[in-house]
Amino acid sequence: MANGGTSVRRERSLEQKPAEKPAEIDEARAAIAKLGKREFMEELARLTKGFSTEPGNPGSYACTGCTRCSACMFCKDCDSCYACNYCVRCELCTNCSHCVDSKNCQGSAYCVQSEHCTNSAYLYLCRNLSDCTYCFGCVGLNRKDFHILNEPFDRKTYFQIVARLKKELGISS
Repeated sequence: MANGGTSVRRERSLEQKPAEKPAEIDEARAAIAKLGKREFMEELARLTKGFSTEPGNPGSYACTGCTRCSACMFCKDCDSCYACNYCVRCELCTNCSHCVDSKNCQGSAYCVQSEHCTNSAYLYLCRNLSDCTYCFGCVGLNRKDFHILNEPFDRKTYFQIVARLKKELGISS
């Protein structure tokens, strides 16, 4: 990088010490202020690469096999989740609990192999549901309960059919 042989990288690394001296902060800011377009884009690319490849889980507790998760607890093998609890093999989920093999779910609980669901619970093989509970193989529903393949069922019939389908499909949870 240009700028008289100095490098923002050397002056301010990703592993910055918490008690950085005011003079060092001023030097880093001065170096950043002098960056041209090319140097700025190079530095931004370096920071982005360092962040996206950092497998850490900041603020998470007792998570195993997780990468890039934040503020999660007791999760296993998740990727890029935030504030999730007891989730397994989930990706890009936020504020979820007890979900398994789900992706891009928000504020949901007990979802299995579901994607893009919001504020929902007890979903199996669902896509794009919002404010739903007890749905199996549903797509695009809003504020529905006890549905299978987007068709409503009474509570008792729902659980009978779902038990059979879960067994036939090999879904354990």
